[in-house]
Amino acid sequence: MKDNSKEMFPIVDEEGNITGAATRGECHNGSKLLHPVVHLHVFNGKGELFLQKRPEWKDIQPGKWDTSVGGHVDLGENVETALEREAREELGITNFTPQRLKHYVFESEREKELVFSYKTVYDGPVLPSEELEGGRFWSMKEIQESIGKGVFTPNFEREFQQVLNMI
Repeated sequence: MKDNSKEMFPIVDEEGNITGAATRGECHNGSKLLHPVVHLHVFNGKGELFLQKRPEWKDIQPGKWDTSVGGHVDLGENVETALEREAREELGITNFTPQRLKHYVFESEREKELVFSYKTVYDGPVLPSEELEGGRFWSMKEIQESIGKGVFTPNFEREFQQVLNMI
């Protein structure tokens, strides 16, 4: 498997207003074209956080542990629809109540994303798809002990610190 570099993404301003469109390849080649993504932090009733393991074939941060659900908003799709689609595609979750946390701009050497971050508490079955290398629930202690050790994506580490302050 590999990412579809021709997939079309909306280009947005910092409030999420669409200003154009570009391919995944154009957005991830260092152009810094701002494109929207969704993140969903899935907690269970015990307060543990599900993290996904990114496959080695991903074009960004292969092999790292990352946010429960994360994905791009497709051209012509709104944030809520993208969140539901990504939760279903990545973890098989279809019946959840998302709570919006915040939106912010994340910038790395290769890309610039407008991240719409949500959380939910979910105790149903979590079935990672073939898009992932699996995943599991982590205790807050386990996550804190692994921060800064190259286990997680940089974006997850930054957002995790912000999310903890909101819970």
